[in-house]
Amino acid sequence: MASNEFLLEYLPVLIFIFIAAAVSLAMFVASIIVGKSKPDAEKLSAYECGFDAFSDAHSKFDVRYYLVAILFIIFDLEIAFLFPWAISLGEIGMIGFWSMMAFLGVLTVGFIYEWNKGALDWE
Repeated sequence: MASNEFLLEYLPVLIFIFIAAAVSLAMFVASIIVGKSKPDAEKLSAYECGFDAFSDAHSKFDVRYYLVAILFIIFDLEIAFLFPWAISLGEIGMIGFWSMMAFLGVLTVGFIYEWNKGALDWE
């Protein structure tokens, strides 16, 4: 009996999942039915900055591209940590303040290192 009551608590979630799936499927089918599909040579051509591709699309990227992407993720995560820290700064006190300053210091040292190594110079 208790297991039935437990399962009934999840009934709204299950209903929501079914409704979301039905709406998604309806939109997908409606876009296929209503959408116009008139492909021509220009629509099917590759588009890169307004001109035709001049080399193979499967060429290797420079390692610096990935390094800049990783640096972006690191500093993006830094911002993700700064917002909750700033909101809760009144409750966490000086220990929370100085621990975040240490975190920002480590990130700053890493950023200066990358800058000095030339990882941010795009040649």
